Amino acid sequence: MTSAAVMALALGIDAALGWPSALYARLRHPVVWLGALIDALEARLNRPERSVGLRRAGGVVLVVIVVGLASLVGVLLTRLAPEGWPGVILLGVLGWPLIAARSLHDHVKAVADPLVVGDLAGARHAVSMIVGRDPNQLDAAGVARAAIESLAENTSDGVTAPLFWGAVLGLPGLFAYKAINTLDSMVGHRTPRFEAFGWASARLDDLVNLIPARLTGVLFALVAGRLRSGCTAMLRDAPKHRSPNAGWPEAAMADAVGVRLSGPRAYEGRVAEEPYVNAQGREAGAEDIVAALALYRRAMVAVWWLLVVISVAGGAA
Repeated sequence: MTSAAVMALALGIDAALGWPSALYARLRHPVVWLGALIDALEARLNRPERSVGLRRAGGVVLVVIVVGLASLVGVLLTRLAPEGWPGVILLGVLGWPLIAARSLHDHVKAVADPLVVGDLAGARHAVSMIVGRDPNQLDAAGVARAAIESLAENTSDGVTAPLFWGAVLGLPGLFAYKAINTLDSMVGHRTPRFEAFGWASARLDDLVNLIPARLTGVLFALVAGRLRSGCTAMLRDAPKHRSPNAGWPEAAMADAVGVRLSGPRAYEGRVAEEPYVNAQGREAGAEDIVAALALYRRAMVAVWWLLVVISVAGGAA
């Protein structure tokens, strides 16, 4: 399968290079381009004086335009690519910026490093870059929980899901997924401004992450050597999570590392009383972030090999 080979190459490049700051300075990033398009359309389609129905319809129009355009770009680039390995290499390079494996690892490691040496202020600052909760309300265990939760959830959103849709539907699937995920992160919020307008984006994001989130949980359980225990934890705890998808990789990660995750957290001065995932686990610490990162690296190696095997098997068939 050519698409699996393209995704294996994209993951390999990202793992080696990330998205270099020199490239970001010159080109920014495709997600930034998507964000600019979404901002421009939202300003025109999400007028506060419009009715709830019209704003919801505007959100549907936004999804159709952004996802349709992203898919079309993927189709055109795929058709323009040469045959054989030159095409695989070109498409792999084009897909590389939309795989966030290296960035996710580095952002979570940036939380672990200061926490390991007792620098809570530095760890709080680092974790504020990857989670929305108030970092000043977090003790060391809260910082560790937030970092591990972000690692687990974003493994699905930032790595597994784009690779899955890219392998299944090629570059158009990868581009479409990233457009949907960016839409959700920008407008899929339950706030007065986005409750109606972002409804379509949020629901579509939930839908396209159903399979990847569960696969990510199984992946964590497999590489941890705790398949039975991890699946039990997912079936028990994932339905308790506020998200229909995030609880699956979080529950598997919590079981693999032996900590409890989620639980009460503070957002903008209010406390959200969330249930714990793997409630019988110990309080998380800096060493558990390190263990979670090691598990994540093993999972990424396993995914890469799986993509290679699929591509080789497809070529031999």
